[in-house]
Amino acid sequence: MDDLKNNFDVDNKIPGKDITNEDLQSKFPLAAKKHSKHKTIIKVGNHQIGGDELIIFAGPNTVENKEMIIETAKQVKKRGAHFLRAGAYKPLTFPYRSSSYFELREKGIEYLKEAKELTGINIITEIMHIEKIEEISSVSDILQVGTRNMQNYPLLEALGKQKKPVMLKRHYGASLRDWLGAAEYILYNGNPNVILCERGVSVTHTHRSTSRFLLDLQVIPAARDFTHLPIISDPSHATFWADWVPSMCYASVGAGVDGVMIEVHPDPKNAATDPLQPIGFEDFSEVMNKMNKIHNILKS
Repeated sequence: MDDLKNNFDVDNKIPGKDITNEDLQSKFPLAAKKHSKHKTIIKVGNHQIGGDELIIFAGPNTVENKEMIIETAKQVKKRGAHFLRAGAYKPLTFPYRSSSYFELREKGIEYLKEAKELTGINIITEIMHIEKIEEISSVSDILQVGTRNMQNYPLLEALGKQKKPVMLKRHYGASLRDWLGAAEYILYNGNPNVILCERGVSVTHTHRSTSRFLLDLQVIPAARDFTHLPIISDPSHATFWADWVPSMCYASVGAGVDGVMIEVHPDPKNAATDPLQPIGFEDFSEVMNKMNKIHNILKS
């Protein structure tokens, strides 16, 4: 950890704006880099998250029905995605449900299982409840903790006591220090397989009336300075606007992410949840092609 001390005053009298040497040594020592080349690689099936490959998570916000999720699994896999992402249990902002605003819960998990069996694609889906860990783990290859649960410490502790990798999304009001502190709960309880996901921060000004957050690209190299954990970007939730998703995907790859999560839907404008942000299959193909080109340039 000595080579990280250059980030701060050597006597720790002038701490960093967010993270101090004391934090690295005593607040989240498990999440902290021990040296400049320290990097965790998480193996899931044939894929290595944090390795040389750019890992892509793609799919709809919500599992809407069996036919839709199976077709999406086929299409995103054909176009290069490594994981199908879709929510069966959704922390929707408001408690009211309707025919167009819903979550399938157990039935959604069943449909994800069928999609996985038919296509062979890996699955990532959200976990909200401790009592659902076993059920969701039976299907999902990675358990996703959504932004609203980033500091749900009982859930994080429980996820630390199981073996499946966990993707921890950053809360839109959380500092990098908060985020790494949350990751430490999972690591401290015994699970070393933690993936960080940036998905936008709350600010006083955005660029559209519908935009809720800004994608914090700067946090990617900042996190690289302090943690060995893999880092993913989610431009779809951050921008909340499909037209901006491609450029933010390219920018994320340029900033050095290990992977990108993209909302992809067979009929974006009629998506059950957040129809402003998903892109269609053909647009996804183009985004994949350009992201891979950028990634290959940076590797060379």
